[in-house]
Amino acid sequence: MRDPRRWWILLVLCLALLVLVVDNTVLNLAIPSLNQELGATPSDIQWIIDAYVLVYAGLLLTSGSLSDRYGRRRLLIIGLVFFGGASLLAVLVSEPWQLIAARALMGVGGSLVMPSTLSILLTVFDEEERRKAMAAWSAVALVGLVSGPTLGGFLLQHYWWGSVFLLNVPIAAVAVVAAVTLMPESRSEGRRIDPVGVVLSIVGLTAAVYVIIEREWNIPVIAVAVLALAAFVVWERRQTQPMLPLHLFADRNFSGASFSILLMSFGAGAVMLMLTQYLQYVLGYNEIQAGLALLPYAVAAAVFNGVGAGLGRRVSNRVLVGAGLLLMAGGFVVMALTAGYAGLLAGLVVMGVGGGLAGPSAYASLMNAIPVEHAGVGSALNDTVQQVGVALSIAILGSVLAGRYTAGMPAGLPAAARESVGAAHLMGLAAPADAAFTSAMHLGSWVGAGFCVAAALLAVSVLRPARPTATTSEPVYTS
Repeated sequence: MRDPRRWWILLVLCLALLVLVVDNTVLNLAIPSLNQELGATPSDIQWIIDAYVLVYAGLLLTSGSLSDRYGRRRLLIIGLVFFGGASLLAVLVSEPWQLIAARALMGVGGSLVMPSTLSILLTVFDEEERRKAMAAWSAVALVGLVSGPTLGGFLLQHYWWGSVFLLNVPIAAVAVVAAVTLMPESRSEGRRIDPVGVVLSIVGLTAAVYVIIEREWNIPVIAVAVLALAAFVVWERRQTQPMLPLHLFADRNFSGASFSILLMSFGAGAVMLMLTQYLQYVLGYNEIQAGLALLPYAVAAAVFNGVGAGLGRRVSNRVLVGAGLLLMAGGFVVMALTAGYAGLLAGLVVMGVGGGLAGPSAYASLMNAIPVEHAGVGSALNDTVQQVGVALSIAILGSVLAGRYTAGMPAGLPAAARESVGAAHLMGLAAPADAAFTSAMHLGSWVGAGFCVAAALLAVSVLRPARPTATTSEPVYTS
């Protein structure tokens, strides 16, 4: 029987998701204020950003497994309290190291919240309505991703840097109250916690993400990542109740959707990093204007999320994912061939349409292949795949952008100007810097287009019509 409160529950899940997405997008805008008002060095700022990512990515699989065992609503509420409390601590800090610690605590909260949102959605909505619910969920993620810079720009122009963290507290509080009031509890009876799997997954994922974000060939850390993840796979294959059911990867829809999402996240992950700098430095927009300039992408994606949800009843996931990814590639091509905001706007709208069609269908393919008793860890795996894709994108495409920018700058200019478009503007070297950065953005757009095409080919080759999924146990619901 369908829960009569399911659409209210979806609203709570979207609110919880929104607080995570907005927080991550507004932080980049606060970097100058952190440098000036908190005295944070470039190294401090890097760790303020990376502390969250490391803890969040490292704990995702463990958090998903805990939610299946102890209750998905319970872990969601604990995560929101942790995230809101850590955000309040971040407002009160006076030293950079204290903010780094607060960001790590926020990563713990985020790792508990994110898997719970999608796993609760999976248990509350049946397959007939799940696509529509996922469309709304992913639309909120996109709106948060693009509206974050607008909201953050407004706060930073009128208040101090701590306002971007203070914003999280009331949203988290409202989400907690709504979750307690509206949401039923669900868990999978008989699930045991796998301590060895927990330790190996945390060590392996944290080490792997560290290597990616540091962009260095740190041999000892790479060795730890490879050995821990290999040991995790071997251990899990021998368990009767594994933390991560590896047999899911034998399902073409699960594995195909996972790797399509990985490539899609890689292709699109550095878009905001690339475009926010282009809009502010090359086109001269302030923070609020840059945020508003990106809104057409979110609007197009949100509208076509709904269109895709309706088409999903008549068109296969394979067709929608493939077509959507090709449209995203087309948007990248438009950006690669044009300059100025008009071309950028056209590319963003095409990308938004493609993302709106592809995203919910890819998520539906993945989540429909997951037995309900593994909803938490399956959702966590989806989140982990996306995090790895985005981290790889920022690391690799960021390096591509930096290399092309430096190569495009005249050799006789100061080293700082040849390494940073912001430094070049401060030195009065805007003209060559803008030309070099535009060239770098065009190259980054071609790379993004290539990965979206690869994701489309993979989806079309691997995805198949969904088959009924057998479960070994039903989730237990309590009010």
